[in-house]
Amino acid sequence: MNSLMKSVLTLASYDSRVNDLSYSNVLRQCMMLISELPMMAVYGYHAYNHYEREESMYIHRPSPELSTSENILMMLRPDKKYTQLEARVLDVALILHMEHGGGNNSSFTTHVVTSSGSDTYSVVAAALASLKGPKHGGANIKVMEMMEDLKKNVTDISDEDAVKDYLEKLVDKKAFDQKGLIYGMGHAVYSLSDPRAMIFKHFVQSLAEEKGRMDDFNLYAMIERLAPEVIARKRKIYKGVSANVDFYSGFVYSMLDIPLELYTPIFAMARIVGWSAHRMEELVNADKIIRPAYKSVAEKKVYQTLEKRSGHEICGGNHRRIEKKKECI
Repeated sequence: MNSLMKSVLTLASYDSRVNDLSYSNVLRQCMMLISELPMMAVYGYHAYNHYEREESMYIHRPSPELSTSENILMMLRPDKKYTQLEARVLDVALILHMEHGGGNNSSFTTHVVTSSGSDTYSVVAAALASLKGPKHGGANIKVMEMMEDLKKNVTDISDEDAVKDYLEKLVDKKAFDQKGLIYGMGHAVYSLSDPRAMIFKHFVQSLAEEKGRMDDFNLYAMIERLAPEVIARKRKIYKGVSANVDFYSGFVYSMLDIPLELYTPIFAMARIVGWSAHRMEELVNADKIIRPAYKSVAEKKVYQTLEKRSGHEICGGNHRRIEKKKECI
C-alpha cells in the first residue's frame, strides 16, 4: 500500500494540469487512476517479490481487450492463464467493494481532503493511507488469519460442536488475538444481512467447487450460521449479526492464488471508483472546507501559575523540584 501511494503521487509529476480543478480535468485524472491502479499494484508486488524475496519478476503489459479482472490475473500470473469463472468471481468482488456510502473512513477522507482544494493525486493517496489501516481495508486479512488459527486448534473442521467451542473462545478473548471478535461477522450499518455477502456467496461456492475447496467453503458457511448465535448469547446482542463481504473475500483471493500483500490493494482497485465519485460530488456540491469542531470533555481546573505547575517553584533565575519543603535556592 505504501508503494501504491508513492506511485500515485509520482504520477502527479507527469501531469501538466495537476492543480486544475475543473470538472473535466478531475474526471480525466480519476479515470486514468482507475485504469492504472491495478497495473501499479501488481507491478509493485512483483518488484517486492523480486527484490525482497529474491523470486523471479514478471512484467506483463495489460491488454485493452481484457476486463479489469482479467488483466489483474493475467499480469499477476507467470503463465498469464486464468479461467473465465476466476475472472468472473474477481469481477464480482471488485464491483461489490467499489462503493459503500460516504460514511466509510476512506471515502470520508476523500471528501475532507477534496474540500481543502487539494489535487486528485494527493486526495487518492490520502484515501489509500486510510484504507491501509487494518480496521478498514485489512479486515479480510484478519479473517484469513483467524481461519488459520481455527484449523490449528480444531482437529475436525466438520465437527460443529468443536467449531462452536472455538467461536465461544474467540468471543471470550481466549483464542486467536484475544480481541473478542469473530472477524468478518457484523457491520456498523447492516444488521439483518449484508447484501454484498449474500450476492458474493453464490459465486464463492462455484469457485470452491472448481478449485476442490468445498471443505473450506462448508467451514465458512458453518461459521456464518453459528457465529450470530454465539455472539447473541455471549454479548447479549439481539439486533442481528450477519456475515459481511470481507468474510468471504479473503477466501476467494486465496483460491485465486492472490498473495496476501495484494489483498488490500485489490480493495483499493475497486474502491477508487467510489472515491472518484465522492471527489466529483464534493467539488460539484460544496465549496467549503470540512472542519470538524471538538468539545472538550476534560474536567475544569483552577488556573495555576507557571511558577507553581508540576511541583516546581521558580525563584529568581534558579529553580529546583520541591517535594515536601517549599524553599527557594
